[in-house]
Amino acid sequence: MALAIAAAAEAQPSRMRDADAAIRVKDLGRLQGWRENALVGYGIVTGLAGTGDAPGNRTTRQALANVFSQFNLTVAPEQVQSRNVAVVMVTAALSPFAREGDTLDIAVSSAGDARSLVGGSLLLTPLKAANGRVYALAQGALAVGGYRHDALGNVVQKNHPTVGSVPGGATVEVAVRESAQAPPSQVTFVLHDADYTTASRVAAAINRHLGAGVAEPRDGAGIDVRIPEGSRERPVEFLAQIESVMVEPDRRARVVINERTGTLVTGGDVRISRIALSHGDLKLTVTAETTAVQPGAGGVLVRPGSGVRTALVTNARVEVDEGQGTGYVAAGNTVADLVQTLARLKTHTRDIISILRAVKAAGALHADLVVQ
Repeated sequence: MALAIAAAAEAQPSRMRDADAAIRVKDLGRLQGWRENALVGYGIVTGLAGTGDAPGNRTTRQALANVFSQFNLTVAPEQVQSRNVAVVMVTAALSPFAREGDTLDIAVSSAGDARSLVGGSLLLTPLKAANGRVYALAQGALAVGGYRHDALGNVVQKNHPTVGSVPGGATVEVAVRESAQAPPSQVTFVLHDADYTTASRVAAAINRHLGAGVAEPRDGAGIDVRIPEGSRERPVEFLAQIESVMVEPDRRARVVINERTGTLVTGGDVRISRIALSHGDLKLTVTAETTAVQPGAGGVLVRPGSGVRTALVTNARVEVDEGQGTGYVAAGNTVADLVQTLARLKTHTRDIISILRAVKAAGALHADLVVQ
């Protein structure tokens, strides 16, 4: 009875770990063809307090003259003189499910020599896709998270005042084709991180929940999913069942190092082979002491000769400190064990990074070392 209780106690944490490691299929990738589409446009920001493009900017003058012409105002580009206008580029992302009337967030960035876009408003700007078709119209007051003030050669600036945004500033005029969103007989699920083991597990999990032969892995990134005839009239319900399937993905052993910030991120199960590690600092200090030597005997000054002068004598003292050093032997441990041990020895983070790079060079770190 005691052995059975012990076995059950050991099995319960194992099941908890498996449950924690399982992830929904929808969090591992996306359906092929369902992606955001980039939109871009060229517009004008007005209402700036003298921080717009220079009056000699030909692009701004021509653009403003074109705007005036749409309101039956004939103004030659050479006659346009204003620092309250800036030429900008407008970008947005169109969702695959966007419909007519939906709003999009837009980003506005200066394309000329404007000093700041604070307080400006974007005039009506058409946003085009790569095919040249207009899908949305943008307009609105800019929100700029910075400022720039200059006077008498002194400049005070915070963040980037030449970049702003308009939340919900674009209205969708043309929706994405629905035929690209819901294929009638088959869909392809694409993993964010290509991995043959994970692709095989996803296909197996879908077949267990929805029936054999529904999913078939194409390669390390794609899984073909066949929509049964009974579900083709209701593809949304079928795809929702696929998204809710739980899968335990396989993880690639990887250690990420950022030397600029001293950040180290690694999986707790990354293994290292048996190593012998010694790490210490050798500190060498050279101290120079300069002493003035006066002519005399027995510490009493006497009358020196005509050629006797005060002499400066420099003595150098060399000190060597090898420090405490760090000794460590690992046999079949993980990177987490190594890092914890070095942390208990009060090893600096940058020294830990140097140690891991040396362990990788020695062939004992069985993971991809990514240095940022």
